[in-house]
Amino acid sequence: MKEKYLYIYNNLINYSRNKVLYKNLNRDDAFSDRLTLFLLHFAFFLKNFKNEENKIILQEIYDYNFRQLELSIREIGYGDQSINKKMKDYINLFHSMVSEIHFWNNLSKSQKLKKISFFLSDFHNNDDLLKYFDEFDQNLSKKTLNSYLKSVSNP
Repeated sequence: MKEKYLYIYNNLINYSRNKVLYKNLNRDDAFSDRLTLFLLHFAFFLKNFKNEENKIILQEIYDYNFRQLELSIREIGYGDQSINKKMKDYINLFHSMVSEIHFWNNLSKSQKLKKISFFLSDFHNNDDLLKYFDEFDQNLSKKTLNSYLKSVSNP
């Protein structure tokens, strides 16, 4: 695996650790909450940088990120059979996220809220999350993929 993608992975992890995201969760956050937010950030990341020129690099980033997730799940203590099932579930969740946010910029506020609420059903008052992901999406669109490959961005 390419270690140069560690910056991107770590940035996405840092974004998913942002305490502001969890203020409307009426319980302590769990690994699954952080993973869902990680995947949502990653989906926005891919949406913004997806083009023919970046195709190979994005595939490598995708592979690297999911390999890192698999290693994290192993560290938690899941066995090989359950890891395969969990990874399949997470990959399916991720692909549904990518599909649902593909036309994010063309959606109305209520449509965006519905999509956010679908993936983050345990979170309440998702207006804050909507605002956060709109800003995150805009910030991604102002940068190049190369800027993420060569530096560490702060959440």
